[in-house]
Amino acid sequence: MKKTILIFFAACTTMITGCAKQFVSFDEAYPQEQLLTNWKFAYSETEQLPTEGWEDVEIPHDWAIFGAFDKKNDLQVVQVVQNGETEATEKTGRSGGLPWMGYGWYETTLVIPEKACEHYTLLFDGAMSNAVVSIDGEEVGRWPYGYNSFHFDVSQYLTPGTHKITVALQNKPESSRWYPGAGLYRNVHLIGSSKEHIPVWGTQITTPDVKDEEATVRVRTHIVGQKNSVVRVRMHIKYGVDVVTETEEEITLASDTTEVERELTVRKPKRWSPEHPHLYTLETNINDDKPYKQRFGIRTIEYNPEKGFLLNDSVRKFKGVCLHHDFGALGTAVHRGAIRHQIRLLKEMGCDAIRTSHNMPAPELVELCDEMGMMMMVESFDIWDLQKTQNDYHVLFEEWAERDMENMVKHYRNNPSVVMWSIGNEVWNQTKEDGWKTAEWLQSICHRLDSTRPVTCGMDQAWCVFDNGFAATLDIPGLNYRTHRYTEGHQKLPGKLILGSETASTVSSRGTYKFPVIYAPDRLYEDNQSSGYDVEYCSWSGLPDQDFALQDDYDWTIGQFVWTGIDYLGEPSPYDTDAWPSHSSYFGIIDMAMLPKDRYWLYRSQWNTEEPTAYVLPHWTWPGREGEITPIFAYTSYPEAELFINGKSEGRRHFMSRAEADTARTVELGSFEVAGWGSAPRPELLPRYRLMWLDTKYEPGEICVKFYAHRGDKDAVDEVIRRTAGEVTKLHLEQMNDKDDARKEGLYYFTVGAMDKDDILCPEADNLINFSIRGDGKIEGVANGNAASLDPLKGQEMHLFKGLATVIVSSKSGNFTLKAESDGLKNASIRRE
Repeated sequence: MKKTILIFFAACTTMITGCAKQFVSFDEAYPQEQLLTNWKFAYSETEQLPTEGWEDVEIPHDWAIFGAFDKKNDLQVVQVVQNGETEATEKTGRSGGLPWMGYGWYETTLVIPEKACEHYTLLFDGAMSNAVVSIDGEEVGRWPYGYNSFHFDVSQYLTPGTHKITVALQNKPESSRWYPGAGLYRNVHLIGSSKEHIPVWGTQITTPDVKDEEATVRVRTHIVGQKNSVVRVRMHIKYGVDVVTETEEEITLASDTTEVERELTVRKPKRWSPEHPHLYTLETNINDDKPYKQRFGIRTIEYNPEKGFLLNDSVRKFKGVCLHHDFGALGTAVHRGAIRHQIRLLKEMGCDAIRTSHNMPAPELVELCDEMGMMMMVESFDIWDLQKTQNDYHVLFEEWAERDMENMVKHYRNNPSVVMWSIGNEVWNQTKEDGWKTAEWLQSICHRLDSTRPVTCGMDQAWCVFDNGFAATLDIPGLNYRTHRYTEGHQKLPGKLILGSETASTVSSRGTYKFPVIYAPDRLYEDNQSSGYDVEYCSWSGLPDQDFALQDDYDWTIGQFVWTGIDYLGEPSPYDTDAWPSHSSYFGIIDMAMLPKDRYWLYRSQWNTEEPTAYVLPHWTWPGREGEITPIFAYTSYPEAELFINGKSEGRRHFMSRAEADTARTVELGSFEVAGWGSAPRPELLPRYRLMWLDTKYEPGEICVKFYAHRGDKDAVDEVIRRTAGEVTKLHLEQMNDKDDARKEGLYYFTVGAMDKDDILCPEADNLINFSIRGDGKIEGVANGNAASLDPLKGQEMHLFKGLATVIVSSKSGNFTLKAESDGLKNASIRRE
């Protein structure tokens, strides 16, 4: 029976005068409406419900991102054993330097009408953390793990009348190695249905047989209802608006929860892939109710010891990145526009996969990876039962691990973008004699709930995992770094493929270049920055070139996930020990202002096979360095290039072949210094992937690099010019994200740059920029990509870093004018309508 239900949401408490109202209409059997924007929030340092300090907030909401950076917020004295430390040291900025610890309280009021649904479910996409949910003062349920989605049957509580929902959260000190965020940072849903209904994540769709002519779609659906009652079940599959196949029948429910299994045939299936992300929708009607909708894709995956990874019968290697869950200036509060912008930038680089490190993702990320074409490794935990920090997941593992795993797999097993599960990251169990038993147990949960995808785990202790059974237990052994032990792993794990589950961890700061150029780990400088020449790394990590070579040279490697695609709050290595004010990462290919670093173009030159890449570094504005050696690199997909400085040729360069590198084992590096090898002892690999002029000397003017389609060609097909900038005279505003994406999602990214009179970017400008907006727009955040900047991310002003900064604007209508101002400079404005 079709029901139309009006639910009135009023965010009010006994402590607050005035209410924020919202009406939601349920006119179908399985509506899913966000519980939404108008909640009340209060922060407390104790577990007592606050009597003051309540404010209106919009969900999703990260309470900590509004705070000020402060060394005291997350100061830790710890020994990071996995990084090789032998004693405890003062760690600054380890989890972002923001006030994410403490207690957070959320309240909203629901008014349920007389004619209500027969069944209600309250679904949380994520709540950070230790959530306790109550209705009218009575506890409904709790879920401690902040990254997982969870739901409660609240039918008995939501009778006609007024009800107050309270969510209490607690973030404990030393419960995270990075910035976790805080609050109801993901969406909350109220689901209303009739007595006979499909529960949350109650449908599983697989495609056991896929051919060009037809595909078999197997559907397993759980139906909840009264035993022995008769229900009519209609299933049909749509591609767009077209029905491609359907089935209908009456069934008698054998119990309170009955599984219905059906197979449907789709003719001429359109297969899902990153290049062609075709999606279908299964619609299931129970009696006369409106359909339950479940989106899915048709595709095949295979992990073959002889061939490698195959998607739709074609061999490919993962060109992936690891991502943490924060969005820079937006904090962890989920926004589809931010996720869409991230994916768009990564796909332009040639990236085709994301690892959700080291936790369950937001549903919006998985949905957009389905839509936009991005494969996923969905990861569960950073810790099992052996701790990394005092209050991390090890205190929950025994009681909650199985339930957390079940929620994760059930939630995302229908998403075609998900091609692999990960059960952990660098867990200490890998070093224990019986650690494989825990790995086997977690892997068995994945296999029980989803037999179509393999399981991996990121391992960094290569000295033991090949011999103690841990790596052999996994479907796909994943190595974090340890590039020098890949071949050993392949030899000791017969029949196994090797995945680079976490690679590189090269460190750099956008637009920053250090002289002399030194290939070395753990380089520290007074300005708390790292060199953009992409030759600096941590003692336990390496450079992109090593991973490129492993993937190019061995069929038994199946790709990599780079640490990390985008900078994030926390883990500011190598400036993580008594090095405040550094408080965000240097690992990103893209910085925290969503501005690509030089390394972006190195990966693009290897990964983007659809469009050519031609990029040159560094900038060419170096007052005071006249006559000094200033190396020039080109990241390109072209095989050869020639450098000109002020019109004079500095010679051609071409890429070294594998044979040349293997024969040489060393390379003429000119002024290039190699020191403190760390775990990256192969500088001879650089000429395989970078064109380098190492002994060039700076002179003001212009550098031009001409690129050739073939070695020895006379005529260039592309060129890049860098010119010396003059004094800063003006500002320039430009929209960064796709205009259609911005209007669709209501989120706009703009870059402001400091320019000279000839419109050349001034790369050392650090002016303070003030932003203002007129019309239907709100400034949501500001950032500059400087890991040591203490400027608030939620203000309306930001210093430029290396000439650039970012401002993020939300707008429902897309009609606004943004203005950027700075003392002594010509202002800039941009209009959107």
